[in-house]
Amino acid sequence: MEIKKMEDKELEKARHSLAHVLAKALVQLYPSTKLTIGPAIEDGFYYDIDLDHSITPDEFKAIEKKMQEIINRGEEFRREVVSKEKALKLFAGNEYKTEIINELPDGEEVSIYYTGDDFFDLCRGPHVDSTRRLQNYGFKIHSVNGAYWRGDEKNKMLQRVYCYAFKTKKELADHIAMLEEAKKRDHRKLGRELKLFMISPEGPGFPFYLPNGMIVKNILTDYWREIHRKAGYKEIQTPIMLSRHLWETSGHWDHYKANMYTTVIDETDFAIKPMNCPGGVLVYKSEPHSYRDLPLRLGELGLVHRHEKSGELGGLLRVRSFTQDDAHIFMTPAQIKDEIKNVVALIDEVYSVFNFNYHVELSTRPENSIGSDEDWEVATQGLKDALDEIGKDYVINEGDGAFYGPKIDFHLTDAIGRTWQCGTIQLDFQLPQRFDLEYTGDDGEKHRPIMIHRVIYGSIERMMGVLIEHFAGAFPLWLAPEQVRVLALTERNNDYAEQIRNQLFDLGFRAEVDTRNEKIGYKIREALSMKVPYLIIVGDEEEQNKTISIRGRGNENKSGLILQDFIERLKNEINSKKI
Repeated sequence: MEIKKMEDKELEKARHSLAHVLAKALVQLYPSTKLTIGPAIEDGFYYDIDLDHSITPDEFKAIEKKMQEIINRGEEFRREVVSKEKALKLFAGNEYKTEIINELPDGEEVSIYYTGDDFFDLCRGPHVDSTRRLQNYGFKIHSVNGAYWRGDEKNKMLQRVYCYAFKTKKELADHIAMLEEAKKRDHRKLGRELKLFMISPEGPGFPFYLPNGMIVKNILTDYWREIHRKAGYKEIQTPIMLSRHLWETSGHWDHYKANMYTTVIDETDFAIKPMNCPGGVLVYKSEPHSYRDLPLRLGELGLVHRHEKSGELGGLLRVRSFTQDDAHIFMTPAQIKDEIKNVVALIDEVYSVFNFNYHVELSTRPENSIGSDEDWEVATQGLKDALDEIGKDYVINEGDGAFYGPKIDFHLTDAIGRTWQCGTIQLDFQLPQRFDLEYTGDDGEKHRPIMIHRVIYGSIERMMGVLIEHFAGAFPLWLAPEQVRVLALTERNNDYAEQIRNQLFDLGFRAEVDTRNEKIGYKIREALSMKVPYLIIVGDEEEQNKTISIRGRGNENKSGLILQDFIERLKNEINSKKI
């Protein structure tokens, strides 16, 4: 089933219309403004302007007031189509608009939209019919940043005025509140405070895992291996660097070279792998296969490197070096539907463990693609059929597939309503052809296998970043770097605290002890700041009665507990992966 995004389209139209209202307001307030482009974006819109005066936050209210005046007047949005020659005359004083117009083919007509009778802009539309339609919308200017014209650093730096825009003022307020909460959950901030990871100036985009972060990474890895073993996957590892010939055969050299790190060894070009798939193909090709071997599910936690632009890097969410939780499935055409269903079931199992909801998008053939129309049609229909049979709702994302095949993307929704693209399933007819992969069918003839590329986490790094923000650093017990901290109330209780910690540690729990000569309130605050799920507090009474007192999340405080009973509780919580 395809979900129709009618509300999104209406919201996009309104945001685009608000961008024109912003543009008109800016021109009225700052007559020397030269307008460039102003598109709708995910949470609102922006407009890039050329203006000698630098707009400051102190001026936002005045701009918003002017926008509201235009809206309240109920000015009509009116489209007019003119010749290219007339358009050039209308925008003669604006080199940015004339550059866009000059790129149009000769003889092509140009679309212009009026807002009222005294303002027009170059635009294809669509727009709402009147600014009166925008009266109930909530909008707010939130920042002004620098932006090069057309994103080219050789061009002039412009001012980009960003606005939030939502259907109601309540939705706007909710969005702003969510962003404030997101600041508190920023995984880069929490990563430092909880000693999980660091990014050094000596390695921008190349994360360092600290001891606490390494614990989380290893647990995620162990869990990945456990569920894949049960699902019939065999784990492999392929080299981090392979020759240019391989990447030319796969198509990456032509389609992805700008993002690849390359070097020369023995006068031969090599590339550090940006993807694991060609290595997985070589593993398949290393021995003959028959239909009885298929489906062959090969999993790999492969370290890959991609040359991302410095401005696009962001903590663990966008890095240059990361571990993809890849798997490549080689199968017969008849097995496509079942294998896709199996992968969806596996993804559903994993996301449920972390209490994620998600939605699904099916991405179709992009412009920069390889392969025949027939193969793309078969591949795309195969993904659609599998989703339809499972009963998963999905949205068609036109033209956003991989260059070698269509894909299904899984977008998680976290605890504060943000979405993250993590899991993906890509159906590929192209690499098996390019590498001349074969299997012997039950008819004794040679046949070409079909290939699935898929990830569940997306990458260990990205999933860690998402989980840090999802849980606000307070990981569930099974995932927490430190599960229990034992606090001695006084120095005379130190030995008892040490005994409890050692007993927990010997049973495999990640337990620490705090026997410093500090006030208990200070010790508790410090442990809570490190998001430790359980604190055991022992004083004279606990030591005399051989009991413990605990402090858990959600303001849980209990005393007089038997340690063994608490141990059983910990085991049950860990084994059930309780959230």
